Amino acid sequence: MKLDEAFYQRSDVVQISRELLGKKLVTKFDGKLTSGIIMETEAYAGITDRASHAYGGRRTARTEYMYHAGGIAYVYLCYGIHSLFNVVTNIDGIPHAILIRSVFPISGVKEMFARRKVNIKNPARLCPGPGTVSSALGIQYSHTGLSLMQNKIWIESTGTKVKDSNVLTTPRIGVDYAGSDALLPYRFILKGIDLQ
Repeated sequence: MKLDEAFYQRSDVVQISRELLGKKLVTKFDGKLTSGIIMETEAYAGITDRASHAYGGRRTARTEYMYHAGGIAYVYLCYGIHSLFNVVTNIDGIPHAILIRSVFPISGVKEMFARRKVNIKNPARLCPGPGTVSSALGIQYSHTGLSLMQNKIWIESTGTKVKDSNVLTTPRIGVDYAGSDALLPYRFILKGIDLQ
């Protein structure tokens, strides 16, 4: 079942980030359906979070989508090359977002391999980072602002309840510039579950 706006438009971005583990991220572009189980996420808590693009109320053409009501995509370019897919949460005007860092391929795996153009055999190694997630699922910078209620990018419940014992919580990666906020336990990793 596709997650609805009520799921995204809650106030606790950290809780939502953890709850996204085990959900299925799905894309459908040019009639090609691909999907993967969300294995790793990072929460970004808006204007009070020095690691967030919206820290201090920063508003630019790029970050404006973060200020929309939850349930849309926020996709930005990293190093001008990699499209990184984020889920916007909370209500209109509060710029919370969750970076999807890793997925385990489920549907359209052949297409995902073709998009990645890599010579690896283990699907678990196909989308180990946020750039590879977007590449494999066909998500591009131009998809920023797309509603997750429509039929291009969406997230589904799998009916699986993820136990706390299967979740590793750590600080986020690559945000050393954020000072003490870099140490916040806002990264969640699904572990100890065999999806193969």
